Formats: sequence, structure tokens, C-alpha cells
Amino acid sequence: MSFQGVVGHIFKLLINLKGKKAMALIELREVSKLFGFGEATTLALDEVDLTVEKGEFLAIMGPSGCGKTTLMNIIGLLDRPTHGTYLIDAKDASRLRPNRQAKLRRDRIGFVFQFYNLLPRLNVLNNVALPLAYRGMTPVRRLKRASDMLELVGLRDREYFYPKHLSGGQIQRAAIARALINNPSIIIADEPTGNLDSHDSKVLMELLADIHRQGNTILMVTHNPELTRYASRVIYMRDGTIVEDESTSIGAVAKGALRTYLRKRKTTEEDTLAGVSALLKDIPGKAMAKSPKKRLPKKVFKKRSRRRAKRKVKH
Repeated sequence: MSFQGVVGHIFKLLINLKGKKAMALIELREVSKLFGFGEATTLALDEVDLTVEKGEFLAIMGPSGCGKTTLMNIIGLLDRPTHGTYLIDAKDASRLRPNRQAKLRRDRIGFVFQFYNLLPRLNVLNNVALPLAYRGMTPVRRLKRASDMLELVGLRDREYFYPKHLSGGQIQRAAIARALINNPSIIIADEPTGNLDSHDSKVLMELLADIHRQGNTILMVTHNPELTRYASRVIYMRDGTIVEDESTSIGAVAKGALRTYLRKRKTTEEDTLAGVSALLKDIPGKAMAKSPKKRLPKKVFKKRSRRRAKRKVKH
């Protein structure tokens, strides 16, 4: 092939690469999740479509019971969708065998839970090193690596403490070290600051922000609008569906979060009727609370009180 032919071939390859869309790290296609059966069936997720690119910091917001945790469990391979497809790196992960799913979860995904989930009978060092045991790493190597990871989160001097001897913020930092021990590409944080005060919440979020800057993909469930400052994208869920998807600038509170969570909203007559309708639908024949008795005017109340006092004097 001549020099011009080689140049032309390379040029065509570059055009093709430019035209191709970047492959998503996570992709959900019409994913639904049902619990129960028959009349007791509950729809937790309703045909959710979601794409997450590598390196995104995605915050997920919504009221309790809207399906946030169920969505995280499916993405984290802790649960399977009833319907739909879940892809990681364009490979169908939802239909893998349990042992293959466990290996993928161990190697690719790290978890940070609201309630820490550290084992109380193990010290911090052994808690952080535990995931490495499932990879067959020798005790000396896994303890050395766990110690280095604890140094990254500022807990090197607490590695022989037990969880009950640490503050909530320190326990959650240890949980982050455990989540990072296998060098995962995806971090799932389900309400990571839910049990922390404002100071510990800031420390924890700065750690997650640093992890994100290193190229990790983070998916975080939160109720706190202020935490959307750390996200590059925010989605809002309601009744098992994604109702809004917003790209945000890191450092600024998401507009949707401000609009939804910080605005004082008055209860309307439609809200009241919707609540009564939902109650009657789920609990037919439910006796409604009696309306409170009307208070008597002060003058009438005083007159009646005087009459009662006179009757007592006569008797």
C-alpha cells in the first residue's frame, strides 16, 4: 500500500472513531422491579431508563419510598430486575449467574451504606481488609493494603480500634476505605451522611469528591439539597420513575433541588383529597378521625361556667 493509501486509511479510521458514541459505563433499559405477587404486588421501579457515563458523579434524590434504594441495589448487583436489561460496559449483568455477579460486584463496585455495616467484632483494620480475603490475598498483604487505605482517609492511628470506639464520622470514613480497598470503578453511596453531623458530612463529602477527581464513577442517594454541590448530574425520582434529569456545575446547588426541597409549599385541597383517596384505596372502610369540636366563644363559655358554679354552691 502506498503512503497516500495508508494516510487515507488512517483518516477514515479517525472519522469512524469520531462518529461513534462513547460507550456508557452503566445502562438501564426499561428496568422494572416488582415485590410480592397477586393483589399484594408492589411496583418499586417502573420501566426506568438510565445511562451513566464513566467519571460522572450522579446524585439521586426523591421522597422516601420512591425507589432510590431499589435502583441502587440493582445497579450494585444486590438484586435482579423483574423486567428490563442492565448493562455494565455493554455487557448484560442482570442475567449473570450468582457467582459471576458476585465476582463482578467484588471487583467493580464499592458500597458505602448509611448504617456503615462494619462488623462489630473486628477492629477497623480487619474490617477494611475483609474484602481482600475473598480475592485470596495473603493476610500480610491485605493488612498492609488496608493500613495504607486507612491512611488515605485519616484513620491510620485508629486501625486497631473497634467500631464502637469510633465516632459516626470515623466509622463512615472506615467504610469508605473498605469500599475502595478493591480499587472499584463504581462507588455506590446510599445516604452516606444520613447519620452524621454537619462537620463530619463535609469531611465525608470532600473524601468522595477527591475519589471522583481521581476518575471514579459515584452514584449517591441523598435527601440533602446541599450535597448536590458535589455532583455533576442530579436525577429526581417519584413513584418508581425518573421524573427529571439535570446536569449541574460542581460547586453549585442543583436548581431542581432548590425548587423541590427548599421552597415552602402550601398544602392545597387537591393534596388533601389525594391523601384521603389513597387511604380509602389501600384501607377500604377506614374510619376517618372525627373532626374536632368547635370551641365556644369566650362570653358563652364564661356564662356556662358561672351557672355551673352557682349550682355547686346551692347543692
